[in-house]
Amino acid sequence: MKKNLKSLFGGDFRQVGMVAALAAIALFFQFKTDGKVFQAQNLMNLVMGNTYVLVLAIGMVLVIIAGHIDLSVGSVAATVGIVVAVAMRDWSLNPWLAILLGVAVGILIGTWQGFWVAKWGIPAFIVTLGGMLLFRGVNQLIGKSLTVPVPELFQTLGAGYLPDIAPEVIPFNLPTMILALIAVLALAWKEWRSYVAKKGFEADPAPIWVPAVRILVLGGAILIFAWIFATGRTGTSFPIPGVIVVVLALVYSFLAERTVLGRSVYAIGGNKAAAELTGVKVVKTNFFVICNSAVLAALAGMLFIGRSTASGPADGNMWELDAIAAVFIGGAAVSGGVGTIMGTMVGALVMAFLNNGLQLMGVGSDWTQIIKGLVLLAAVAVDVYSKRQGKRSIIGTFQNARANQKAAQAAEAKPAES
Repeated sequence: MKKNLKSLFGGDFRQVGMVAALAAIALFFQFKTDGKVFQAQNLMNLVMGNTYVLVLAIGMVLVIIAGHIDLSVGSVAATVGIVVAVAMRDWSLNPWLAILLGVAVGILIGTWQGFWVAKWGIPAFIVTLGGMLLFRGVNQLIGKSLTVPVPELFQTLGAGYLPDIAPEVIPFNLPTMILALIAVLALAWKEWRSYVAKKGFEADPAPIWVPAVRILVLGGAILIFAWIFATGRTGTSFPIPGVIVVVLALVYSFLAERTVLGRSVYAIGGNKAAAELTGVKVVKTNFFVICNSAVLAALAGMLFIGRSTASGPADGNMWELDAIAAVFIGGAAVSGGVGTIMGTMVGALVMAFLNNGLQLMGVGSDWTQIIKGLVLLAAVAVDVYSKRQGKRSIIGTFQNARANQKAAQAAEAKPAES
């Protein structure tokens, strides 16, 4: 039974604990705010208001897994935002071309910082700290510390919704439900393939009810939330920036878990010297994670100015701290080598629901910051404690203690029997 429960939860109790914490926080605020949290418009605002953090966190988790830190993402996002906004205002640049320009600027900045980290071996902390100051100044220099508006078409990137293709015939947003159904079918297919593979190679595979329960629970949650989004106020649905985040999370999860590049990132973070001896291309991998972080910061900056309708001098302030907090709350190790994209998404959503719930309750910004700081400290404390003496997790600590106790009892029983 214990093995079946581990299979049901994916074998990672810490990540399950974070999902449980996310559910508990959401349900707590749902109760305390008389049902406001799970209202369609609130969920839409929560998704759109935290998209930039989710995108930044995807890039940041790879940097932290590799054993680095990136303090420049907020300033990079602000610089790309002002470059794109000024290009559209002063050069009448098409919004689609402006997006390509923003990505190109992100690649350029990432190449600059990746060169110093990967080729010269300067610690990423120092390089990106310099980048934080440098690109904050570039933002103010280009924008002259003024707010620059962006056109309506560009605003769709950060605040648009999936279009309704049959509003008069069907009383809900059809594209939202179609995407949800595709997600559930993909989940069922993935679970079935995994079950068949394990059944063919494992002597004692989990019973069929384990993947069935996972499909019912996760698939049911997807459909319920999709229905909330699909039946919201007329003209609204699941936000376009939310679709972008989901696609990025899936792509980067595949990259991190199923590619040589992704495994190289984990190898370097776990033991750089051993990774070099086994043939891992350390320089190229470090260059990739730093450059990739800047590119995703560029995308986050464009999503933000699309929602806020303008680029301003205060954009990007403290964003790097939100991204780092999401990564550590999501289960990444401070020392590197450990972390997942999906865990980071859960960590970012924990912070998002915490912020949203406290705002709905009317809690001031002072107490909000105090609570967020305590949550981050607790998450990192759990990680540090679990690494002592080779212990994998707190749950593992109790399991190991119980196993040692049984072994000692068995050893004592043997002399008595003889």
